[in-house]
Amino acid sequence: MNRSTIRRLLTWLIVAAVAGFAVYKLKFAPVLVVTHTVARGEIVAEVMGTGTLEARVKTTVSARIQERLLEVRVDQGDTVKAGQLLARLDDAETKQQVAIAAATLAAAKQTAERVRADLARSEAVLTQAQLDHKRMTGLTTTRAVSQADADKAAEALRVAEADLTRSNAAIAEAEGQIVVAEKNLLFRKDQLAFTEIHAPYDGLVIRRDRDPGEMLVPGASLMQMISLDELWVSAWVDETAMPGLAVEQPARIVFRSEPGHGYPGKVSRLGRETDRETREFLVDVHAAELPKNWTIGQRAEVFIETGRQADAILLPSAFVVWKDGHAGVMVNAGGKARWREVTPGLRGKDHLAVIKGLNAGEQVVRAPDGRKTPLAEGQRIQLP
Repeated sequence: MNRSTIRRLLTWLIVAAVAGFAVYKLKFAPVLVVTHTVARGEIVAEVMGTGTLEARVKTTVSARIQERLLEVRVDQGDTVKAGQLLARLDDAETKQQVAIAAATLAAAKQTAERVRADLARSEAVLTQAQLDHKRMTGLTTTRAVSQADADKAAEALRVAEADLTRSNAAIAEAEGQIVVAEKNLLFRKDQLAFTEIHAPYDGLVIRRDRDPGEMLVPGASLMQMISLDELWVSAWVDETAMPGLAVEQPARIVFRSEPGHGYPGKVSRLGRETDRETREFLVDVHAAELPKNWTIGQRAEVFIETGRQADAILLPSAFVVWKDGHAGVMVNAGGKARWREVTPGLRGKDHLAVIKGLNAGEQVVRAPDGRKTPLAEGQRIQLP
């Protein structure tokens, strides 16, 4: 056997040894595992949703007339009372219009007084004309006066009646002008009142959108305010959780600004429409307490309690192994990993309750984080 053949043979032997060692390590060498001893304890089943902090009552404060903004008396972050003056618009022109409307009303009333005096005069003239006509008619039968004088008396009576009709019409017209003038004055006074913008309810100004000197138009936002009576997190929850949810269920709220702290709450309202893309629906969770600093629109997670069991066999969710749609665990059976089917119950944040298939005191195992392949049935394990 020449030297070249010996060299090739040694190379193959080294390769075979390395391969054999690798197979041994993969197939037969114990695998270091993470262990957990099963125990009993209380478990709280929760449904999780993600949403934002919102106010049940939120209002855009705006002007009702177009006018220049003269003064803003509050800023964002200020609490206000119902009826409190928030801002004023330039009212110089509106005050002039009120004065003109008041003068128009006064003139209409004077006109009405004048036509009432004309009415009294027309009534007096008519009374006299009726008496003259009656007297002339009697004298005509005795031929004490001429027919021409009698005709003149009759004509005077007709003229007096026409004057009375005209006076009555003038009275109606004057009274109508008074009504128009009164309504115009009320309208101008309302316009003047609209130059002052007041808070519609007790609340908090969360945003200010305009500064003095700007021209406001009806509907344009001057500021945003909310009522502090009801603040809640409007959270999107998967539709599969719907059967277990109900109003008044306790919940905890975890804001992104304080991930390590939970604030108490309860379910206030369940949405009645599911998003057709995400298959989630809104659940409004009332916030009984809030962080020291908070904002409307702030992100938060809600955890709604749907069940509680005091003495349950607890299993960390990370140890659950699924096979063919069945839940199970890997148990330490004499230094080997053995799969066992279990029946899960309530699911909590990090644990689930095991109804059947596992007892307190048993040790379950799993592959360490970072290992790409899961534990195999019957694989030898090395405890930490």
